[in-house]
Amino acid sequence: MRLSILPVSIALLFSQNAEADTFSADVWADNWFQFNVNGEKVKEDSVPITTERSFNAESFTFEGSLPFTIGLILKDFKENDSGLEYIGSRKQQMGDGGVIVQVKNSSGDVVAVSNAQWRCLVIHDAPVDKRCEKEENPVAGSGYCGYTAIAEPAGWDQPNFDDGRWLNATVHNESDVSPKGGYDKISWDNQAQLIWGPDLETNNTVLCRLKVGS
Repeated sequence: MRLSILPVSIALLFSQNAEADTFSADVWADNWFQFNVNGEKVKEDSVPITTERSFNAESFTFEGSLPFTIGLILKDFKENDSGLEYIGSRKQQMGDGGVIVQVKNSSGDVVAVSNAQWRCLVIHDAPVDKRCEKEENPVAGSGYCGYTAIAEPAGWDQPNFDDGRWLNATVHNESDVSPKGGYDKISWDNQAQLIWGPDLETNNTVLCRLKVGS
């Protein structure tokens, strides 16, 4: 009976401490990611997006309590808004993206993996016509090399954000993404899948979110 008359603040603190945990996350991205939890940045890819060949995996931990919302900012390298890389060289091309994620609790139980249940929004897409890739002098925003870009929606990585108009993540085959640079050094859960927007080549910046434990 004495527990029932504890001050509310003490009871809430006890509850929060009981639910808190240390989570571990593994992320491989082509080319770059930022991992947010409930709107707060937890991890940023250590290789800058300005690096053309930044294929790498990151493993890190964070403190949290279920449920929480993961928000991923995902970027493929591009030289400019044309969406191309190696512009002016014989290697001029569209880049391609891809990301895979797994999150475990302190007991080693998997609580989240990347799959089609994530909700994603493409906020930079280029070029609008893939013939831009063969242009001798590609100009961003001109002809085949047009692009579409929108700002990040306010509060998009918060738990209460309405993602009802976002599309489910597209799952891509390993053969299409060709992951390298640390991908094989991680033991991925067999439910974890490579995801991105619907087009690996033209979707240059993608936001993806998932409610975990809700």
